[in-house]
Amino acid sequence: MAGEGTYYVPEQSKLPIFASLGLFLTVFGAGSWINGGSPTTFVVGFGVMAIVLWCWFSIVITENMAGLNDAQLKRSYVWGMGWFIFSEVMFFAAFFGALYYIRHISLPELGGDNTTNQILWSGFTEVWPLMTTPDMAVNGANAKVLGPDINMSVTTAESIFTWLPFWNTTVLLTSSVTVHFAHTALKNHNKKGFNLWLGITVALGIIFLFLQAAEYIHAYDENLKINTGVYGTTFFMLTGFHGAHVTLGTFMLLVMWLRSVLKGHFKHEDCFGFEAASWYWHFVDVVWVGLFIFVYILG
Repeated sequence: MAGEGTYYVPEQSKLPIFASLGLFLTVFGAGSWINGGSPTTFVVGFGVMAIVLWCWFSIVITENMAGLNDAQLKRSYVWGMGWFIFSEVMFFAAFFGALYYIRHISLPELGGDNTTNQILWSGFTEVWPLMTTPDMAVNGANAKVLGPDINMSVTTAESIFTWLPFWNTTVLLTSSVTVHFAHTALKNHNKKGFNLWLGITVALGIIFLFLQAAEYIHAYDENLKINTGVYGTTFFMLTGFHGAHVTLGTFMLLVMWLRSVLKGHFKHEDCFGFEAASWYWHFVDVVWVGLFIFVYILG
């Protein structure tokens, strides 16, 4: 029950158990798939997670629309989303940290003028992006770990206007502006403006994903893959996980747009679902700025 001075406690649910199962299958399946296994486990886990989240969020929305969620419970939603985004910050910090370690600590140790280089990797020179792996430098044609044929840094672009990462950045930063416009429209009780700007944001998210797919197709055609040396690994791990987050963020905003257009949900004083999705979207945009600088510009 909910009321003044009380805290609404939802009914008991088995959904957390299924969520744990789905998350385990998704992560385990993704690891197996990357290492040459079947994608079946990943697909099953992803499907379980999708069903669980659909059911869970439907319950939360129904409870809120029924007026069961009091101010204290809503504050817990804010804190929960805040901690979730913080965990995502730490997630990407680990990958950016790995990129820093490889470029500024590991490579100088392997390719510098030191004993390690002279004994183990004679002939290897530290250059980033790493097109010639230590294995290639030492073993030549017999090397098992081959580097890519191209890199995606700005130095390889014929023109800034034909360089896909530039357009990806333009699209994503623009989407951050449009989602802000949507929030402003909602604050001003302008539902038509809210639906328009939010719809544009969703469209920009989809465009970004298509551009990312086009970049990946080009990379694979030129032998830039996740197993082509440490450059390929870091490139696809960073941009790939970011792409997964953009996919999730786009889906979240799409659901909010459909709720607003089809159900008439969200008012200025009751719109946390949209606000949480917009926070997440701004976070995704900030991560991309970091990727653009450290992977594409300085890469």
